[in-house]
Amino acid sequence: MSQQPIRRFAEDYLVIWVDGNIDIANEDCQNTMEQLRAVVNQVQRCTTAEQCIQQLVDNEEKISFIISSSAIGQHLVPDIHDMETLNAIFIYYGDEQQHQLWAQNWPKIKGVHTTIKHICEKLAMTIKKCNQNNVSVSIVSLNEGGSSKELDQLEPTFMYSQIFKEILLDMEHGQQAVQELVAYCQEQYHGNVTETRVIEEFEQTYQPFNAIWWYTRECFAYKMLNRALRTLDGDIIIRMGFFLCDIHRQIEILHKMQQAFTTYRKTKMDLFLSITFYPPVQIAIFRGLLPPLT
Repeated sequence: MSQQPIRRFAEDYLVIWVDGNIDIANEDCQNTMEQLRAVVNQVQRCTTAEQCIQQLVDNEEKISFIISSSAIGQHLVPDIHDMETLNAIFIYYGDEQQHQLWAQNWPKIKGVHTTIKHICEKLAMTIKKCNQNNVSVSIVSLNEGGSSKELDQLEPTFMYSQIFKEILLDMEHGQQAVQELVAYCQEQYHGNVTETRVIEEFEQTYQPFNAIWWYTRECFAYKMLNRALRTLDGDIIIRMGFFLCDIHRQIEILHKMQQAFTTYRKTKMDLFLSITFYPPVQIAIFRGLLPPLT
């Protein structure tokens, strides 16, 4: 099987599906791909252990997850288990009890599964934990005069992001900006049935007043923006500039309405981040969620 072309993606994660029987012309394989891409957009298919290892090497900047058949997995896992960017391994197919014996010796193996649906559920939970771990918050306390020795120790990336934020807020963002982002996302998520539907919904319903709602929805908007802010990916930040500005302005409105300002990052009612600001705290630096705001 020839290697699939590598291109730049807007998300953090990579799934590598390894199975000697993969046949993309087969309807079951197509359904498996669709289910996997509903969780992680970038899914690479491999039919040998060697191809899988090469994919891990070629994508060493990404956090990777392996879904492997039990037959290949027994030979593959010892060679890849200690790779730093490999987060988790899911064994697919085979007799569950038979393969639990060897799988339990490798901590990164997150179970032996007989259905792709179960793997997707476990994969989604694992990614949610990764997202939580990627969030860092630095709090800088100011005295009554508005100064702090800690300000001199702020990372340069914070200062750069502040300048970036001011530039974005000064830019004019019309409806054309929405259309350009939609076109870019359609290219990025080409063939991803689940996300394509959401992108179409975004195109039809997005308005400045629902920016925070879109950001807190578990979909392409959060995935792309979260990665771009954490890595300071200027290209995607500019493409999503109107979205960032709308979120920023909504937060400013909420801030004026409340003495204490609470922000939430949640899916349905599953709250995993709650930060409340009270004096004398004046600056909170988020890396991986919203851009630094003062």
